Amino acid sequence: MTDPEELLAGPAFGHHPWSVQELVHDIHSGQVRLPDLQRPFVWSNAKVRDLIDSMYRGYPVGELMFWANRDEDHTRPVGGDTKTQDATMQVIDGQQRLTSLYAVVKGLAVWRDDYTRERIRIAFNPLTERFEVTTPLFERSAEWIPDIVTVFTSPIAARSAYLRRLTSDDREVNLEMATSIELALNRLHQLQNYMFQVVQVKESIGREEVAEIFVRINSEGVTLSSADFILTWMSVFWEGGRTQLEDFARDSRFTPAGISQITGSKVTWTPQNPYMSLSPGQLVRVVVAYGLHRGRLRDAYNRLRGRDPRTREIMPEQRVAELAKLRAGQVHVLKPVNWDEFLKVLERAGFRSSEMITSANTVLYSYVIWLMGRVDFKVPIDELREIMARWFFMSQITGRYTSSPETRIQEDVSRIDLLAGKPAMAFVAELAGMIDSAVPSDWWSVTLPEDLYTSSTGAPAYVGYVAALNILDAEVLLSTMKVKEWINPTRRSVKGIERHHLFPKDYLKTDLGLKAAKRINQVANFALVEWSDNIDISNSPPHVYWPQQVADKNMDESRRVHQEEWHALPAGWETMEYESFLTARRRLMARVTHEGFKRLTDPNYRPDLTRAAVPAASAEGTLPTLEALVLAGVLPSGTLLSPAEADTETIGEITEDGRLLIGERLYESLTRAARDDGADNTDGWAYWQAHLDGSSPLLAELRRAPLTTEQA
Repeated sequence: MTDPEELLAGPAFGHHPWSVQELVHDIHSGQVRLPDLQRPFVWSNAKVRDLIDSMYRGYPVGELMFWANRDEDHTRPVGGDTKTQDATMQVIDGQQRLTSLYAVVKGLAVWRDDYTRERIRIAFNPLTERFEVTTPLFERSAEWIPDIVTVFTSPIAARSAYLRRLTSDDREVNLEMATSIELALNRLHQLQNYMFQVVQVKESIGREEVAEIFVRINSEGVTLSSADFILTWMSVFWEGGRTQLEDFARDSRFTPAGISQITGSKVTWTPQNPYMSLSPGQLVRVVVAYGLHRGRLRDAYNRLRGRDPRTREIMPEQRVAELAKLRAGQVHVLKPVNWDEFLKVLERAGFRSSEMITSANTVLYSYVIWLMGRVDFKVPIDELREIMARWFFMSQITGRYTSSPETRIQEDVSRIDLLAGKPAMAFVAELAGMIDSAVPSDWWSVTLPEDLYTSSTGAPAYVGYVAALNILDAEVLLSTMKVKEWINPTRRSVKGIERHHLFPKDYLKTDLGLKAAKRINQVANFALVEWSDNIDISNSPPHVYWPQQVADKNMDESRRVHQEEWHALPAGWETMEYESFLTARRRLMARVTHEGFKRLTDPNYRPDLTRAAVPAASAEGTLPTLEALVLAGVLPSGTLLSPAEADTETIGEITEDGRLLIGERLYESLTRAARDDGADNTDGWAYWQAHLDGSSPLLAELRRAPLTTEQA
């Protein structure tokens, strides 16, 4: 393949001057068109204003690059409208500038990157020769022309209208001012004669070289992802496939009625859902993982290009074979019935809204596994829904696809590939084994309570607990409404449920003297209650408001106990010491979550939420927290931690607020940090060692060491 730098140094290209008027005319006629190598129009209106201002002042604004090619199958009109003439020039570099000019000069709307249409309006002040993005203020001001498209359309009419606005505003326009205005408007109108230098790549240059040039140009100052590279490759070799991904992603944001209005044609189905709006790059991940059985996009990109990893030569036959697999896989990924059936998995797993999705990759890669089960192994839909609901729940609560997601999905896909040729029951059994391995029995009693030591309501552990409440058909605390009825994206309500501090904030601050928001806002201190109840409870201590609320609601003993069990309230919780309450409730929340998961395993399972089955807080529950060790000076902020026995070379640092910083990620749970470092079912306190002066004790040892009087 020709090296792009050599390409642009030889006779394969030439420089040609084009005026703005010629560019706009040829874009409008379709003689200049945009190959689908580019992303949507992303410039801000302010940047468009700066472009016009620079041109007005005669500043250089950069070259354009075109490719002389009549292959209309790989082009898209710049302005977004359908053109009728054959394309002769396709834009390689300069889409944003050309789209800006075309939209401003013609007064047309453009597609934004969020798939909405917008008219870019630039205002001009002929008296000061300033440009601004049009706002209501400039529209009302007599000194401003609110939209310069009127000047490009007819400078004479624009001048007359502007003078009328000035005089109607009681402004006196003398001859000198009138002349200045006319000169400014003529200068603006003459921007249509502004000359661009166009680097014109000749028709003899192949698509792959053009794609390589595009990547080189657009990589300068911009970090392109592996998904961008693959989308670029698809633009060259399968433009229709990329268009399908873009349309599917766009449609995921709209109802059928909404997209019908946008496109002007009747649409009866869209992939819109309550969980996430998709992007083409996300869909690429799914298509590559399912179609090519590759999780690492960079590896897939090289395979799609047909590049031999050893010789780095392009092998066209490999490219053809990989494209065929990509095409076949994409058919199933974008099939409406597949997408709709998969979404039922998320609902079955207790997840009902976008707020409950803490990892988009978990949704995307679970869809890959679902497709393998449904399409490749022909698992019956009902049976597949049940095993996949467990898979999704497990993946979400453990953060399976949060750390090194491409590596993880590659491992999962490769493991399932070993089942090729086996019956549907083999797929189900394999997934069940992988689930049990990820969340064994002691994970629920050891790791999960530790993960619930967090103040983030978006933490996977807490979201898993809420999902379990949905699975268990639990009621909102102090209400007859179900949790799943309130967490419903189709429900329209001014006020729904709120996260109530069981130990109210002001009570903790005023009566107990707590100041750290992280301790006050622990998820173990939150319960889901109706908004009106939250207002009534206000800031009363729990031993005051709880008996009163139970009495006011006229709750019988059986229902009160059920609600306390669902919401993981320890017996006599309202009179407990705060830290002991948090410790006990984390264990009960973990138990409720586990019971919900068991219900996924067996729909006929009768959950056992009796609190007597949960061991009372042991001495472990009275041990100091990481934050307490920092406050006591036992573990000074800035202390470095490392694994005691693992092979990894991970280094973490203790922060001032008692968290563990590894790289750019902050951990409130030592066990979560250990698991992300590769440990399985290990207590984080026993995993990390602290590097203190002259010693490297385990955190578990520091935690159990008696405090001095001063430290205490």
